[in-house]
Amino acid sequence: MSRLLRLVATLSASVVLLSSCDAGVTMNQAEGTGGVAPPAEVKKPQRAAPPKEPLTLAADRSRGSAGVIAVGGGDSPYNYGPTVLVEDGRNRMWWCSQLGVAVPAGDDLLYAESASLTGPFAGRDGSVAQPVLSGSVTGFDGVHTCDPSVIHVGQTYYLYYTGASGDHAHGNAIGVATSTDGISWQRANGGQPIIGPAYDTTRDNTYGAGQPAALHVNGWFYLMFTDTTGSAAGWNGAGQFVLRSKDPLFLAGVQALGVRGFSAVSGTNSPRARSVVDAFSADWMWVEALDAFAIAHETETGTSITFWNADFTVQPYARITVPGPWREGPGLVRTSEGHAPIASDDPCGRVPIDVVRATVDGAAGAPTDLTHFGMDLAGVPGCATKEAAVVLDGIAVPSPERTTDLVVGGKVVRLERRSVTDRLARTVLAHRPAIVDQLPVAASIPAGAKAVRSPDGRTGVVVEDDELWLIGSAELAALNSSTVQQTTEAEWRRFTPAGDLTRFRR
Repeated sequence: MSRLLRLVATLSASVVLLSSCDAGVTMNQAEGTGGVAPPAEVKKPQRAAPPKEPLTLAADRSRGSAGVIAVGGGDSPYNYGPTVLVEDGRNRMWWCSQLGVAVPAGDDLLYAESASLTGPFAGRDGSVAQPVLSGSVTGFDGVHTCDPSVIHVGQTYYLYYTGASGDHAHGNAIGVATSTDGISWQRANGGQPIIGPAYDTTRDNTYGAGQPAALHVNGWFYLMFTDTTGSAAGWNGAGQFVLRSKDPLFLAGVQALGVRGFSAVSGTNSPRARSVVDAFSADWMWVEALDAFAIAHETETGTSITFWNADFTVQPYARITVPGPWREGPGLVRTSEGHAPIASDDPCGRVPIDVVRATVDGAAGAPTDLTHFGMDLAGVPGCATKEAAVVLDGIAVPSPERTTDLVVGGKVVRLERRSVTDRLARTVLAHRPAIVDQLPVAASIPAGAKAVRSPDGRTGVVVEDDELWLIGSAELAALNSSTVQQTTEAEWRRFTPAGDLTRFRR
């Protein structure tokens, strides 16, 4: 059994039963002041108002693959711990296997993609899967690289992973690699780990720190991970801890989630004082429509989803479960930065929940057979406020002026030509959510609007004399019946940049 499977063996030996409150912190509300008491009456202290019950969300549209969607190829004994991104209409998946690439033999990270979550997945080189990262031989990850979590921020892909120098080395650690395409990776931080065990306490489970899950929200890189040496871990080492930083390598400005929320720490091995869920091998995503984190972890009946609000003070929604068999490691299907995908037919009222997980025991009890399971959360109270309407960013809706309204950063850009809207928007809804009426109109772009092109090839339309909205190409300008005028660099700079409408294009 590989070093990285020791944690799985621990989990299999004793299934963790999760309480309805998980490992969260109880937040006490301040006592009320009450009314004015009669003179002869001694004012009695009032009890704090009871916390609100978590809202129960409905679930429907159950779905899944008929069988295995990805394999490692060759004599690989197992495939598990996937991370999945939806990009440009493709489902991109990285996972842990043993393809025999690592020297000495250990865990490899594989890559494959598919247009459908039902598979089959395949490498871009035509193989069933491409090996993309293996042991470094001499580093902290000398033998094993496993448990990948990938996000794509700006022009860079970040791969957070568990590394181990040998099968029985005490204390796995977490490393990071970067890429421009998600396939060719270079180890960052000089090949050194960015997170190691805290060693707050000693337990029989000597796994250490690993199983990272990363996402990016409002400029912060969040990393959730296992550390069996953390003081807030369970008796068997189970527990998920959270760090955040605006530095993707977590080398500066690190904050740790503790019993009083996030606070600055001197390093990533600060004491692990709070666990957000009592589990191993978890994944998570940020859900704009719920304004909450959703943490996926395995329980007896399938993959359970636990919800936390933005500052981890309240669990606003009751736990839900994606049912079905499992053996190890849920991988949530997420957008590039680790957010929940948008329901194209009802972005305010639905949230797609899809996971890929190993479902059976393979050779020597190793988890294998990656299979897809999913469902929708229905009746979601999204878009209730202008702040929550961020879920509509990049989505077009019918306009009261017989045009279409494209939501851009909490504002509306009104486009006369539907053919232009179809090319710019992520999707076009047949109905108009009520919240859109509360968003300010940033610009109206009529057919035939002035179009200009910069010396370096950028194309935009000009409204209100000098406001420049980028639309991407002369082809889109033609769809708008706009004639493109070539400009000098000086002329281009005279326009006032208003926004980029190309960032939502599919």
